[in-house]
Amino acid sequence: MFEQIKHNLETINGVAIYPILSLLIFFVFFVVLGAWVFSYKKEKINELSQIPLNDK
Repeated sequence: MFEQIKHNLETINGVAIYPILSLLIFFVFFVVLGAWVFSYKKEKINELSQIPLNDK
């Protein structure tokens, strides 16, 4: 079954760009997410971590 799918994909012109494009999208997403996490202020993280412990 995989050979049939592989054959169909090989006949499409320019199909090799899709794996490269998807890898690039995921890489950029995780780099931006990492930059956002490391730039987040420590005070805000501590405030958010106390929310489950606060009684209303």
